Amino acid sequence: MPARSKRPRSKRAASFVGSPIALGSLLCDLRTARGLSLREVEEATDDAVSNAYLSQLENGKIRKPSPNVLHSLAQVYAAPYEALMEKAGYLMPTAIGSGDRRRLAIFAIDDLTAEEEEELLKYLAFLRSRTSS
Repeated sequence: MPARSKRPRSKRAASFVGSPIALGSLLCDLRTARGLSLREVEEATDDAVSNAYLSQLENGKIRKPSPNVLHSLAQVYAAPYEALMEKAGYLMPTAIGSGDRRRLAIFAIDDLTAEEEEELLKYLAFLRSRTSS
Protein backbone atom coordinates (compact mmCIF):
# COMPACT_ATOMS: atom_id res chain seq x y z
CA MET A 1 0.00 0.00 0.00
CA PRO A 2 1.44 3.37 -0.93
CA ALA A 3 1.81 5.82 1.92
CA ARG A 4 -0.52 8.77 1.78
CA SER A 5 1.02 12.17 2.11
CA LYS A 6 -0.29 14.07 5.07
CA ARG A 7 -1.00 17.69 4.42
CA PRO A 8 -1.81 19.98 7.31
CA ARG A 9 -5.46 20.93 7.19
CA SER A 10 -6.55 24.48 7.63
CA LYS A 11 -9.48 24.96 10.00
CA ARG A 12 -10.91 27.42 7.55
CA ALA A 13 -10.37 25.34 4.43
CA ALA A 14 -14.02 24.45 4.00
CA SER A 15 -16.37 27.37 3.59
CA PHE A 16 -19.50 25.83 2.20
CA VAL A 17 -22.92 25.83 3.80
CA GLY A 18 -23.54 23.02 6.25
CA SER A 19 -19.87 22.45 6.92
CA PRO A 20 -19.15 21.94 10.61
CA ILE A 21 -15.74 23.53 10.13
CA ALA A 22 -17.30 26.60 8.50
CA LEU A 23 -19.88 26.82 11.29
CA GLY A 24 -17.22 26.43 13.98
CA SER A 25 -15.01 28.98 12.32
CA LEU A 26 -17.88 31.46 12.08
CA LEU A 27 -18.85 30.92 15.73
CA CYS A 28 -15.26 31.46 16.81
CA ASP A 29 -14.99 34.63 14.72
CA LEU A 30 -18.28 35.98 16.07
CA ARG A 31 -17.22 35.29 19.66
CA THR A 32 -13.83 36.92 19.08
CA ALA A 33 -15.46 39.96 17.42
CA ARG A 34 -17.53 40.46 20.57
CA GLY A 35 -14.42 40.10 22.71
CA LEU A 36 -15.86 37.20 24.69
CA SER A 37 -14.13 34.22 26.23
CA LEU A 38 -15.69 30.76 26.14
CA ARG A 39 -16.65 31.13 29.81
CA GLU A 40 -18.24 34.53 29.20
CA VAL A 41 -20.41 33.02 26.47
CA GLU A 42 -21.45 30.26 28.86
CA GLU A 43 -22.51 32.91 31.39
CA ALA A 44 -24.24 35.04 28.74
CA THR A 45 -26.33 32.05 27.64
CA ASP A 46 -27.29 31.33 31.27
CA ASP A 47 -25.37 28.06 31.04
CA ALA A 48 -27.41 26.89 28.02
CA VAL A 49 -24.11 26.46 26.13
CA SER A 50 -21.18 25.25 28.22
CA ASN A 51 -17.71 26.53 27.42
CA ALA A 52 -16.57 22.94 26.72
CA TYR A 53 -19.43 22.38 24.27
CA LEU A 54 -18.73 25.70 22.54
CA SER A 55 -15.06 24.80 22.24
CA GLN A 56 -16.00 21.53 20.55
CA LEU A 57 -18.37 23.41 18.22
CA GLU A 58 -15.70 25.91 17.26
CA ASN A 59 -13.22 23.10 16.56
CA GLY A 60 -15.68 21.15 14.40
CA LYS A 61 -15.90 18.18 16.76
CA ILE A 62 -19.65 18.64 17.17
CA ARG A 63 -21.22 18.57 13.75
CA LYS A 64 -24.88 19.34 14.37
CA PRO A 65 -25.69 21.61 17.33
CA SER A 66 -29.34 21.86 18.24
CA PRO A 67 -31.38 24.81 17.01
CA ASN A 68 -31.77 25.86 20.68
CA VAL A 69 -27.99 26.15 21.04
CA LEU A 70 -27.75 28.13 17.81
CA HIS A 71 -30.55 30.43 19.00
CA SER A 72 -28.76 31.12 22.28
CA LEU A 73 -25.51 31.87 20.46
CA ALA A 74 -27.25 34.08 17.89
CA GLN A 75 -28.66 36.19 20.72
CA VAL A 76 -25.31 36.54 22.49
CA TYR A 77 -23.41 37.30 19.26
CA ALA A 78 -26.15 39.58 17.85
CA ALA A 79 -26.02 37.47 14.68
CA PRO A 80 -28.94 36.40 12.49
CA TYR A 81 -30.31 33.09 13.78
CA GLU A 82 -31.21 32.01 10.23
CA ALA A 83 -27.59 32.43 9.13
CA LEU A 84 -26.38 30.08 11.87
CA MET A 85 -29.14 27.59 11.05
CA GLU A 86 -28.06 27.68 7.40
CA LYS A 87 -24.39 27.14 8.30
CA ALA A 88 -25.39 24.17 10.47
CA GLY A 89 -27.26 22.64 7.54
CA TYR A 90 -30.78 23.03 8.94
CA LEU A 91 -31.87 25.53 6.29
CA MET A 92 -31.22 25.54 2.59
CA PRO A 93 -29.16 28.49 1.35
CA THR A 94 -31.22 31.30 -0.07
CA ALA A 95 -31.09 31.35 -3.84
CA ILE A 96 -29.19 34.37 -5.10
CA GLY A 97 -31.50 36.78 -6.86
CA SER A 98 -34.66 35.16 -5.48
CA GLY A 99 -35.77 38.37 -3.81
CA ASP A 100 -36.26 36.49 -0.52
CA ARG A 101 -33.09 37.49 1.28
CA ARG A 102 -34.59 38.64 4.54
CA ARG A 103 -31.40 37.91 6.45
CA LEU A 104 -29.45 40.48 4.48
CA ALA A 105 -32.30 42.61 3.24
CA ILE A 106 -30.86 45.65 4.94
CA PHE A 107 -27.83 45.41 2.69
CA ALA A 108 -29.98 45.15 -0.47
CA ILE A 109 -27.35 43.01 -2.17
CA ASP A 110 -28.42 40.05 -4.29
CA ASP A 111 -25.08 38.85 -5.61
CA LEU A 112 -23.06 38.08 -2.47
CA THR A 113 -20.77 35.09 -2.42
CA ALA A 114 -20.91 32.84 0.64
CA GLU A 115 -17.58 34.27 1.79
CA GLU A 116 -18.80 37.86 1.41
CA GLU A 117 -21.98 37.06 3.33
CA GLU A 118 -19.97 35.47 6.14
CA GLU A 119 -17.67 38.50 6.35
CA LEU A 120 -20.68 40.83 6.49
CA LEU A 121 -22.16 38.78 9.33
CA LYS A 122 -18.90 39.00 11.26
CA TYR A 123 -18.65 42.74 10.64
CA LEU A 124 -22.26 43.24 11.72
CA ALA A 125 -21.55 41.36 14.96
CA PHE A 126 -18.49 43.56 15.49
CA LEU A 127 -20.50 46.75 14.94
CA ARG A 128 -23.23 45.57 17.28
CA SER A 129 -20.67 44.71 19.94
CA ARG A 130 -19.32 48.26 19.84
CA THR A 131 -22.76 49.83 20.26
CA SER A 132 -23.89 47.49 23.07
CA SER A 133 -20.82 48.13 25.24
